[in-house]
Amino acid sequence: MSGHSKWKNIMHKKEKTDAQRAKVFTKIGKEMAVAIREGGADPVSNSKLRDLIQKAKANNVPNDNIDRIIKKFSGDNAVNYEEMVYEGYGPCGVAVIVEAMTDNRNRTASEVRHAFDKFGGNLGTSGCVSFLFTEKGMVVLENTGLDEDTVMEDCFAFDADDLSVEDDVVEISCDPSVLPALRDGMTEKGYHVLSAEVEQIPATYTTLTDEDQIKKMNLLLEHLEENDDVQNVYHNWSMPEDIDE
Repeated sequence: MSGHSKWKNIMHKKEKTDAQRAKVFTKIGKEMAVAIREGGADPVSNSKLRDLIQKAKANNVPNDNIDRIIKKFSGDNAVNYEEMVYEGYGPCGVAVIVEAMTDNRNRTASEVRHAFDKFGGNLGTSGCVSFLFTEKGMVVLENTGLDEDTVMEDCFAFDADDLSVEDDVVEISCDPSVLPALRDGMTEKGYHVLSAEVEQIPATYTTLTDEDQIKKMNLLLEHLEENDDVQNVYHNWSMPEDIDE
């Protein structure tokens, strides 16, 4: 499995400023709003909402905040967010997919386009880079000294494809269709599931060697991720291990 997962980026950024944590809360809140609109406000019957509540807790969102979000978006006056996907290229042709949730698609499109233009990339048309990625279900477990062989045996019983063991977490990949069963099965076996989401995994990676291109690519990702409307950013840049995020 790739060593450039979204979860590692989340873990890396978790201890940053209060302002950045507030942005994480906002993004998760939007995801919860859409989940509530689609499946109701009861996490017992709405597995997507249940996963997002777990994701919020893993990102240190207080329980009171989670309750307020659920109440806010359960009412008749809840904001109706629209899900948007943008595709484009960063410096040197790095493929980038941007997933957004917005109440103003014109604003979001303009801001995403501006970020690409400003940092040496260009926003493309739908489908221009998505063929370079494959949707994969990703289940992340808290690693509290887990035995790799036991985890492997347990997750493969629920049709997992692969796993990667790190110091803090265990990442398990699967076909998106079996993600709910894998998540529930590992939970029932006593594992602490930190997140369970469908992600875009690149088939190949692009390496940047020019310092200016590396700087621009890093700034592009930073500006996209700081945008309140942007939920997820996927790319096929083989990021240097020691890069300053």
